[in-house]
Amino acid sequence: MVVTIIGIGLIGGSLALSLKETALAHHIIGVDRSPEHLREAVAIGLIDEPTHDLAEAVRRADLVVVAVPMDAMLTVLPQVLDAATERQTVIDVGSTKAQLLSTVEHHPQRSRFVAVHPMAGTEYSGPSAALPSLFRDKTLVICDAASSAPDAVARVEAVFGRLAMRLVYMDGTAHDLHTAYISHISHITSFALALTVLEKEKEDEQIFALASGGFESTVRLAKSSPDMWVPIFRQNRENVLDVLDEHIHQLQHLRQLLNQEDYPAVYQQIQQANLIKKILK
Repeated sequence: MVVTIIGIGLIGGSLALSLKETALAHHIIGVDRSPEHLREAVAIGLIDEPTHDLAEAVRRADLVVVAVPMDAMLTVLPQVLDAATERQTVIDVGSTKAQLLSTVEHHPQRSRFVAVHPMAGTEYSGPSAALPSLFRDKTLVICDAASSAPDAVARVEAVFGRLAMRLVYMDGTAHDLHTAYISHISHITSFALALTVLEKEKEDEQIFALASGGFESTVRLAKSSPDMWVPIFRQNRENVLDVLDEHIHQLQHLRQLLNQEDYPAVYQQIQQANLIKKILK
């Protein structure tokens, strides 16, 4: 295939590497608003051809991947579909779906679009963050597949199946609810924890010296880009607020138990939390 990737960051770049590694793509065109990102992507071999001509890059591709931040996605995806034809498949790789799906619901080329979310990532961004094995054994959520052309869905299934991803199907509204609980709360909690430590621990050297594996693994998501996460929180605001309210409730309950020195109850709460081991082995 000829593949056009719009947005050469962690996800777009990693997908480029994976498509090359599996020989699914013989030519990758990269589109990015940052000339520096395009130069870097060419230098490290993520893409074969850089361009700023969006319409031409779409016209030449068999598969078009839109991997830009979610606010930009609302503008870029309709432009991509404007340039798409009946032979092409267009996907996004965004972390929210309901608003995006609503935006293109009545587009004449809606059937060529398949909304997907690879549940994979790191706290890093930019072309240099790309990893060739990022998607292996991870889950790909395919949203509202019935609204997409069967051949477009089949191409997506074939491509990501070759990348060794598990395929899960759900509607966009359910996707946004579940990702708020599984993904988005993890990031907002990590941001809050980092702010807490930075406020309470004024000595940078002490943070570095004492931060062990537990703290580092918990707070690592706080290194994630605000350019990516503010749009996600904005578009999934209601679901994020819902899960955040529950999280605050749980924190307040634990605080109350500690304040009352009710350690048997704290023990029971930790035991209850341990049940997650049955799900995440």
